[in-house]
Amino acid sequence: MKTVEDYIRTIPDFPHEGIMFRDVTTLFADPRGLRLAIDQMLHPYAGVAVDKIIGLEARGFILGGAIAHQLGKGFVPIRKQGKLPGKTLSQAYTLEYGEAVMELHDDALEPGEKVLVVDDLLATGGTAQAGLMLLEKLGAEVVGCSFVIDLKDLGGRTLLESMGMQVHSICAFAGD
Repeated sequence: MKTVEDYIRTIPDFPHEGIMFRDVTTLFADPRGLRLAIDQMLHPYAGVAVDKIIGLEARGFILGGAIAHQLGKGFVPIRKQGKLPGKTLSQAYTLEYGEAVMELHDDALEPGEKVLVVDDLLATGGTAQAGLMLLEKLGAEVVGCSFVIDLKDLGGRTLLESMGMQVHSICAFAGD
């Protein structure tokens, strides 16, 4: 029986030499693989009240939309700066070489709404941290963060757990 990890393609030296890129497009392309990933991302939250699913740009939109559909819940995107049409809240975060900004519509959530944050990959945790800070500004209650892959050596899990978050990943790879 195949595992989620079996559906993930590894591409050496992309986007730079020495990087082992974990490509989830092969997972998404296979209906059994995608179903398996969605089911496993949700498993720890069975019976947990959730009002909305939060997807981090960009592959978190694919997973978040599928999870929201499965649960019959709404979906809220957290996007890169300049991509949302309405009034937004912004949060800067540090990248390997510089800074970026994530945004969330200022009316996307009501205070106290319970949300599940999803994305494909947890590396350094910078994007997720920025997203969580935006959710905090709106008064959301984060019930957990669910990822397909944890690049365990890059410290993202430790960062999010230090923020008091419950972090779930389906599989882990060395953080390259």
